[in-house]
Amino acid sequence: MPFVLKQYPVKESKKIQQFLKDDVGLTLSFGQKLIAKCRVFDENNIPMQNSQKVKGKFIKVALFEGITRGLKPLFNTDSFALFDKPSGVMVHPTSRTTQYTLLDEIRYHFGDDANLGHRIDMETSGLVLVTKNKYSDIELKDMFENRNYKKEYLAIVEGHINKSISIDSGIKKDINSMIGVKMTTSSDGKESLTIINPIKYDPVKKQTLIQAIPHTGRQHQIRVHLNSIGHRIVGDPIYGIDEIIADKYLLKSLSKEDRVEATGHTRLLLHANRLAFNFHNLSYDIYSKLSLI
Repeated sequence: MPFVLKQYPVKESKKIQQFLKDDVGLTLSFGQKLIAKCRVFDENNIPMQNSQKVKGKFIKVALFEGITRGLKPLFNTDSFALFDKPSGVMVHPTSRTTQYTLLDEIRYHFGDDANLGHRIDMETSGLVLVTKNKYSDIELKDMFENRNYKKEYLAIVEGHINKSISIDSGIKKDINSMIGVKMTTSSDGKESLTIINPIKYDPVKKQTLIQAIPHTGRQHQIRVHLNSIGHRIVGDPIYGIDEIIADKYLLKSLSKEDRVEATGHTRLLLHANRLAFNFHNLSYDIYSKLSLI
């Protein structure tokens, strides 16, 4: 469990941020971050507020302590690393009760200063860039913000794609959907571009292995764009299926058997296969070693 509730005795009355610095050993900025995220509690388990004075016998602090399940970085430098994330692993905890995420491995291997350079969906497998200090964190996140990199995905889709396709439909939130996370293509959506290149067609399964190159980074972009042209990604539990089924999936009440029947697979067949970029005058071009299926 990544979040551990630790107890620290109160020796003298002082402001909570100063207590976290002096008695817990945290930096002022990190202590204030924990207070803002309601991860600092008094002895009655009430979240402490910034500048509030500590009272009572002790203070509790919820600290993230990474654990490992044996996942090791695929590529490693002094400034950054890349992990080959399996499908089904979240990159970041969504609550204090989240049992395990990629961030566990990141902090386990590289310490508290390491962080995610970007994110991919839980069911998407493949490459995730990790920053190892505050300087590389700023530089590499700026790189993603400015899209100064090349990223390629592999996917298996329904139907036959026999030529390269450029999909430039805008993407926005699907306000007509009962699914809160669902996006849709629209002429008034945010500018989006995905290049699709066919690799191999399976005439028995009537499925195509494709390469997808996103030139923008919209939420669910590849999934939305492929579904919009009638080539849903196999295993997608949100796009191209009955929304009742999608809702059950999001509520974690969809059985494995029902999911396979509705979507065609136990997982989303989308894989972050390549990441290429420049950093400190060096060029990096990294390919995943995981298989899509």
